Amino acid sequence: MKKVTLTLSDGTTFRGKSFGYDAPVAGEVVFNTAMMGYPESLTDPSYAGQLMTLTFPLVGNYGVPPFSFDSQSIPHFMESDKIYASAIIVADYSEEYSHWNAVESLSDWLKREHVVGITGIDTRHLTKVLREQGVMMGKIIFDEEPNHIPNADYEGVNFVSQVSCKEIIHYNEGAGKKVMLVDCGVKANIIRCLINRGVEVIRVPWNYDYTNDEFDGLFLTNGPGDPDMCEETVEIVRKQMNKSRKPICGICMGNQLLAKAAGASIYKLKYGHRSHNQPVRLVGTNLCFITSQNHGYAVQTYGLGNDWEELFVNMNDGSNEGIKHKENPWFSTQFHPEACSGPTDTEFIFDQFINSL
Repeated sequence: MKKVTLTLSDGTTFRGKSFGYDAPVAGEVVFNTAMMGYPESLTDPSYAGQLMTLTFPLVGNYGVPPFSFDSQSIPHFMESDKIYASAIIVADYSEEYSHWNAVESLSDWLKREHVVGITGIDTRHLTKVLREQGVMMGKIIFDEEPNHIPNADYEGVNFVSQVSCKEIIHYNEGAGKKVMLVDCGVKANIIRCLINRGVEVIRVPWNYDYTNDEFDGLFLTNGPGDPDMCEETVEIVRKQMNKSRKPICGICMGNQLLAKAAGASIYKLKYGHRSHNQPVRLVGTNLCFITSQNHGYAVQTYGLGNDWEELFVNMNDGSNEGIKHKENPWFSTQFHPEACSGPTDTEFIFDQFINSL
């Protein structure tokens, strides 16, 4: 293992070793407190441009499942077609793995996809720094190549345009009701949850104008980066809302894009919500759910129009976790009801959307 140095933008440094692809990399350093699910997290397009720190100390012990696909070309065990995180940072990488469904080690997978992985980092200390100072840019530099210093930008970059599909893709054609899915960086299980409920899914690029197409409901997906970079998407959503009352549902970034179309603004959280254990409350009740989340931005709800209201709130920091229209079938969640490696308490969100078509 080659020796590496992780340097944050405030000058804080951490020493470690490489167990993935040997190349310098830079990006926004974030942390995820989930105890499992690194195959799903690494392939989540929402991590594009980020160096992902896992707070759970032992990583790699169950290896990596096969990259197999179903009849709809949806991966069985991953959330997309490749790794989107720029790097993974762990405290203790397990070189030996054991799992009935594993076909290779995490190290081999990272090397095959040219993704950096570093171990031996004090992730507890790193997480404390990020919680106190907020997420910040960082660089992973190899000691043997000190002059190869990478550069990366996160603020002001439209990562959604980089991860969105480039052409229209159909799933479950002819199944019945048609759902127009705006791909801002969609996770595979979102598509699967819709297909399993017997609808046709029409997956379109992030800036595709669908307002003159035939469909029964609109679905806005998760995605990476700053939602303010997706003004084209917001304008099309607003155009659709002015045109008809067709049902609209959004997840994660989809919540933020719908809120922006409704007049709200977006702000960046200090260190984001990236975990399997975020508690949210259904507004107006004492009903709470444990949710899976992965986002760095949130909705400023005071900017919402009078026809809108909060649907869920975060029990830890009071931030918005969803909105709904008071009359029309338009609603969204900031959390992931389709979570594949996390809690599935809120999968009923898909049922509510399907029932509204």
